[in-house]
Amino acid sequence: MITFDRAREILEKYNKDAFHLHHADTVSGVMRHFAREYDPGNEEKWAIVGLLHDVDFELYPEEHCVKGEEILKGEGVDEDIMRSCMSHGWGLSGTTYKPEHIMEKVLFATDELTGLIGAVVLMRPSKSTLDLETPSVKKKFKDKKFAAGCSRDVIINGAADLGWELDDLIGRTIIAMREVETGAKS
Repeated sequence: MITFDRAREILEKYNKDAFHLHHADTVSGVMRHFAREYDPGNEEKWAIVGLLHDVDFELYPEEHCVKGEEILKGEGVDEDIMRSCMSHGWGLSGTTYKPEHIMEKVLFATDELTGLIGAVVLMRPSKSTLDLETPSVKKKFKDKKFAAGCSRDVIINGAADLGWELDDLIGRTIIAMREVETGAKS
């Protein structure tokens, strides 16, 4: 398996935009958080998958998850990590990898949601997840014009695939994002 540092090198080779790098770090931290609960001992693998999931998006948005497979294979990334990274595009971008492992299902469910939560945070006076609660996110979730690029269907389907209620997914993702924001481990 590649190291986290090697994954960071790959990410930064194909991504320069601060927004994309921040999103990768957020998703990576969220994945690390959930790994401690669902796959202890494999936190680094989950974090690498979170870090690299959008490796192709900045340069190839129209071929997202298709070019990503090519990039990751070309960089010598393990097949299982590549597959897990690309599975988050299931149903959206032409990837043939359906989320099957719990890690892939968590990535699928939280990727779009971290974007939505991040947009909610930007609207708050505190600009922080530390005082954010589920009802605030749900209110913006219902407004289809708010953060319109964040697919509500993916979030809903992701929660269902995990067997979680939407409120549970949102609340647990907020907690994970608080951990990322503070650098703490819950």
